[in-house]
Amino acid sequence: MHTEVPHSAPWSSVETLAWPEIQALQLALLQTQLQYLAARSVFYQRKFAAAGVQPADIRSLADLARIPMTTKQELRESLQAAPLLGLHQAADWRDIVQVQASSGTTGSPAYVGLTQSDQQRWAEMTGRGLYAAGIRPHDTVLHGFSMSKGFVGGIPIWQGVRHIGAVDIPVGADGGVDRLLIAARDAKPRCIVGTPNFLLYLAQVAPQLIGCAATALGVERLIVGGEPGGGIAAIREGLQSQWGAMCCEVMGGTDLGCVYWAEAEDQRGMYLVAPDDVLAELIDPVSGESVPWREGATGELVYTALRREASPVLRFRSGDHVVVTAMGGPGGRTTPAIRCFGRTDDMLIVRGINLFPSAIQDLVSAMKPLVGGVVRVVADFEGHTTQDNLKLLVERAPGASAADDAGVAEQVQTRVRNALSVKVEVRMVKHGFFDAPGAQKVALTLRQMPDLTGA
Repeated sequence: MHTEVPHSAPWSSVETLAWPEIQALQLALLQTQLQYLAARSVFYQRKFAAAGVQPADIRSLADLARIPMTTKQELRESLQAAPLLGLHQAADWRDIVQVQASSGTTGSPAYVGLTQSDQQRWAEMTGRGLYAAGIRPHDTVLHGFSMSKGFVGGIPIWQGVRHIGAVDIPVGADGGVDRLLIAARDAKPRCIVGTPNFLLYLAQVAPQLIGCAATALGVERLIVGGEPGGGIAAIREGLQSQWGAMCCEVMGGTDLGCVYWAEAEDQRGMYLVAPDDVLAELIDPVSGESVPWREGATGELVYTALRREASPVLRFRSGDHVVVTAMGGPGGRTTPAIRCFGRTDDMLIVRGINLFPSAIQDLVSAMKPLVGGVVRVVADFEGHTTQDNLKLLVERAPGASAADDAGVAEQVQTRVRNALSVKVEVRMVKHGFFDAPGAQKVALTLRQMPDLTGA
C-alpha cells in the first residue's frame, strides 16, 4: 500500500527543541537515572564507590566526566558473574517483559532485559528513527532483517514499525531470499528494512527468482543498518539504482536500544532521534577526552541511558568511530548527524597505520565493474597489529577471466596504497566465492585464510 510521503516534521517534538533545552532535559533525566542506579544496580554501586563519586556530585553534563566509562569487557564480566542479565540488572525479574541478545560474535551472546516501560521507550525510539528514514503510518514494510536469535533487528524493529502505525510483513532474512522477493512482488511494499549487503543481493537475484527487476516492484525507501554499507557511497549508489529507491541508514545498539540514530531525506547522515533516552558523548578514542559536537568532528561515541530500568548503562564506550556530518537538519531537527566509519573491535594496525576494513570495502566497491565489489580482509595474525602487508581476497567481476587477475590485483593494490597508505597483497577469487549475504551480518574480516581450492 502506497501513501503520500510529505517532507514533514519529525515524529517527536523533542527532536526540534533548541540544543540548550535538550541539554537541560538530559541533565534532569540524568540526575534521576543516577539516583536509580545508586539504589538498584550492584554494578554501578561498586563503580561509584571505586571512583569516590556520588550521584549528587553530578550537577552538570560536564560533571559526567568524573564517572569512569563502562567497557564492553566490564559488561561481559558482569553477565558472567550473574547470568542472565548481569550485575547491572536494575529491575526485579518479575518486571522483565522482554529479553534481547547481541549477535555474540565474541562468544556467548550478551543479553539485555526490558521492562514494560523500557519496551515502550524502545518502540518510541525505533519509531522515531524509522519515521525519519521515511516510513509513514499505513505504509507496508517488508522486514528483511533477521527475525531470529533475539537480535534487535527482529522483534524490536517490528515493534517500532507497529508503533508508528505502519504494517510490517515479518518474513525476515531467515525466511529466505525466495520468500522475501515473492512477498515484495505480491505486497508491493513501499519500504524494505534490512542489512545493506543483503538488500543489494536481493536486487541482483530478483530477475531470475521472480522474473522482474527490483526496480519494477515499486519500492520507494530502503532502510538499512546492522553492518557497514549504508554509509559507503558505492554500496548506497548500487542499492538506489538497483531498487529505484532512496536509501536511508539507521543505527543503534543492543545495550541502549534498537534505533536511536537515523538518516532523513537530506541523506547527510544519521540524526540522533532520541536525545531524551540516550545521552551521546563524543570522545577522543585514545585520550578519552571530550570532543565538542560540531560539523566535521570525529571521535568515539559514549552512551548513557537516561530512562532505562532493566539493563541500564552509564558512560558506555560503544567502540563506534564516527564523523559529525551536520548539526541539525530537515523538519527543524537540532540534533547532530553522524556517519559511522568503523569500530574499535574491527580496527587493524598495519605497520603503524590505523585501518578500518570498511574503508577497504568502500574503495573496492567503487572499483566495479573492474571487480565484483566483494572483498575480505584476511587478518591471520595474533591480535590486531601486523608488520606484514595486509592480505585481501577480492572477487572477480562477473564473467571475468583469471588471466586478467594480475593486472586487476595490481590496480586494487595501487588504489588501496594511494588512498590508505597501506600495502596489501591481493588474491583474486572467482565471482560468488563468498557466501551470499543472508540472515547473518557480513563479516569483512577473516581471522584465517579460507581454503582457496577452486577459487
